[in-house]
Amino acid sequence: MTGTSEWAVVFREAAVGLGVLLIGIGILYASVQVGKLLERVGATLDEVDRQLAALGAPVAKTLDHVNGIANTADETLARVGGVVETLETVSSSAAKGVGFVGSALQPSVVNLGATLTGITAGVRRLVRGHNES
Repeated sequence: MTGTSEWAVVFREAAVGLGVLLIGIGILYASVQVGKLLERVGATLDEVDRQLAALGAPVAKTLDHVNGIANTADETLARVGGVVETLETVSSSAAKGVGFVGSALQPSVVNLGATLTGITAGVRRLVRGHNES
């Protein structure tokens, strides 16, 4: 019986060793496949880098152009703001002038109205007589 149990241990140890060997071979195979995948990913990323480098100059030029347009628009808006401010000042001055002219002419217009009322009253008296109203 000792012989059989020794062979069982040997077979068991051999089976464990064979299992570990197969696991190692499986890990080696998986590592090789992951290495191939990473190699393809690296090549793809290199191509993307080359394409981005080719696009870099035109994009920078376009952004400079857009920046120039934005600066021109800012300058134009600043000028328009100045013109609007000047127009507001002129409008305010004109409004004050109209108010001044209106206040200066108001007594004359009132006097003119009173004069016209007096003349029409006199013409009525002349046409109708002195006692009629």
